[in-house]
Amino acid sequence: MDMIQGFLEAIQGLWMSSGFVNVTWQQCVMLIISCVLLYMAIAKGFEPLLLLPIAFGMLLTNLPMANLYHPEFFQIQPDGSVMNAVEIMNHGGLFDLLYLGVKLGIYPPLIFLGIGAMTDFGPLIANPKSFLLGAAAQLGIFLTFFGALAIGFTGPEAGAIGIIGGADGPTAIYVAKTLAPHLLGSIAVAAYSYMALVPLIQPPIMKALTSKKERMVVMEQLRPVSKVEKIVFPILVTIVVSFIVPDAAPLVGMLMLGNLMKESGCVDRICKTAQNELMNIVTIFLGVSVGATATAENFLSGKTLGIIVLGLAAFCVGTAGGVLFGKLMYVLSGGKVNPLIGSAGVSAVPMAARVSQKVGQKENPSNFLLMHAMGPNVAGVIGSAVAAGVLLAILK
Repeated sequence: MDMIQGFLEAIQGLWMSSGFVNVTWQQCVMLIISCVLLYMAIAKGFEPLLLLPIAFGMLLTNLPMANLYHPEFFQIQPDGSVMNAVEIMNHGGLFDLLYLGVKLGIYPPLIFLGIGAMTDFGPLIANPKSFLLGAAAQLGIFLTFFGALAIGFTGPEAGAIGIIGGADGPTAIYVAKTLAPHLLGSIAVAAYSYMALVPLIQPPIMKALTSKKERMVVMEQLRPVSKVEKIVFPILVTIVVSFIVPDAAPLVGMLMLGNLMKESGCVDRICKTAQNELMNIVTIFLGVSVGATATAENFLSGKTLGIIVLGLAAFCVGTAGGVLFGKLMYVLSGGKVNPLIGSAGVSAVPMAARVSQKVGQKENPSNFLLMHAMGPNVAGVIGSAVAAGVLLAILK
């Protein structure tokens, strides 16, 4: 009889400590949201390489009683430190340890290393005016920053939200983890969702701001770029940008290191590692740890809705800024520049450049804008990193 009673008590204790008893309605909502995001990644193909691990990290962190992530370990401590290292080492869950790579600013620069190793800056070098289009497309970042301030977000929060307009996920994460870590999950989900929706968001804006005549412009073929130019470029950009905006050095420096490894041709083994194995490993760690920050307490708030709306506005304004500057170049060049390539100034590489090509070719089947659009597209990567450095220098 005692053995049966002990068995029943054990069963009761197991039940009372299970997630079925301890789950909250907020956690149920987050589990549903994470499943919706998983559907978007798997069935719809919306940035699956990062949206899938982010969504699954969100699912895991909201499982009741799992104790995988502890936000309180990463709050400002009484001694002024940015996290409780002792608690993390002694009692931290899996995501507490993985999140250190985000909190310490390790993962985003490593992602940029891989991006640099896969990027061809030739179109940008061949047409340096593309830098201006990439800069113009960052307009959404700063206008959204002021918009976020106007509706009640703090300065650091507004800066972290505004960077969504750069359409660069690692940059958004890098800024958010420093300026507004409590909003990291919401900002990451918004940034990657809008990046995935580039083919849907950009074309209506591009068509609304340009005429059929402008969209039909056929641009001259780009000049060949020498190997020396391609080798000097990453070194020169690193020095110039880091001197002007030192806070951008980690992102720009790793981006250019990856590109230098690619263009030098003398380190093929580590270049391929940066492009493949390292990139894939860091993407997994970054995705699940960022998703883990989207706890019910942080995500289910009015601020998340504001971030989603402002993020969309930032992306739309950035696209419009690039197109409008492209129209200006069209006028100044006597009709030799197709304004559509300005929309690629947001740094969703290479998707934004492909959208420019698709919209242009729809108007004129003989038009090939892809390589011309790649110039402002890769300039946008540099531009978003510089904008991030400016915001960090001002707000951190």
